[in-house]
Amino acid sequence: MSRILVGTASWTDKSLVACGRFYPPEAKTPAARLQFYASCFPVVEVDSAYYALPSAHNAALWVERTPADFVFHIKAFRAFTQHRTPIEALPRELREALPPTGKTDIYYKDMPAAIVDRLWEYYRAGIAPLHEAGRLGAVHFQFAPWVLYGGAALDHIEACMARLPGLRLSIEFRHRSWFTPEHRDKVLRFLADRGLVHTVVDEPQGFVNSVPAIWEVTSPELAVVRMHGRNAATWNRKGLNSSAARFNYDYSDAELAELAGKIKQLAARSHTVAAFFNNNYEDQGQRNGRTLMRILTRS
Repeated sequence: MSRILVGTASWTDKSLVACGRFYPPEAKTPAARLQFYASCFPVVEVDSAYYALPSAHNAALWVERTPADFVFHIKAFRAFTQHRTPIEALPRELREALPPTGKTDIYYKDMPAAIVDRLWEYYRAGIAPLHEAGRLGAVHFQFAPWVLYGGAALDHIEACMARLPGLRLSIEFRHRSWFTPEHRDKVLRFLADRGLVHTVVDEPQGFVNSVPAIWEVTSPELAVVRMHGRNAATWNRKGLNSSAARFNYDYSDAELAELAGKIKQLAARSHTVAAFFNNNYEDQGQRNGRTLMRILTRS
């Protein structure tokens, strides 16, 4: 029987903790917050791994602090998805090995091969406790908006697969070129042929850096849905204080019922569906997640 796991992207967002509406007053420590979160949801997406390389020590603690069937999906480090990466986000060993450029940021394509190799070693070591405990759902690659459909991007995806043997990868695009009428079926076939998980996104439409919701399955084992909200006014707004402000959107019950129906259709074609709310302004994602679970239970 298919499983539908509902969760949120992160459990430690500043606005979530500050709003005081999700965590009980006694949940004052990271351990207590994760334990409370895991009592409400069966899965979480580790968003922090995008900003900084994951720590094996922390990953082992996450395993200890959650039930045996709790699942972690983890974001790929920003350099791997071709985002601009602050040099300060790299381990000291790698920072010191970089040739001096006078710049504070670097892109994956500009890193020496030896640095790239070590970066992947750090990442694999950081997530190993999750994988070894059987608690890792997928490594999520949310590619930068400037990663366009084409041979170079497809080759890079295959190179990322080779760096993470034995792990499941979910793929999310942020440029509309991937799902034009000309490319849509080619992209889905590329993912399916390699066992990669297509990520269904619910997000504002009409922008170069947004893609349509393609409710298709490319892996019989896993389907992933990420709900970014539908706030078109903030999708590309500059000068926001945090990403939470960009994703400030509260799904209505009617919208969640619509999404529930489509998620159930995915579940008919995949062993597990992991659905994440990335509308991470205050407790919106957690409230919407609980509502979606209630709808799925009674429908």
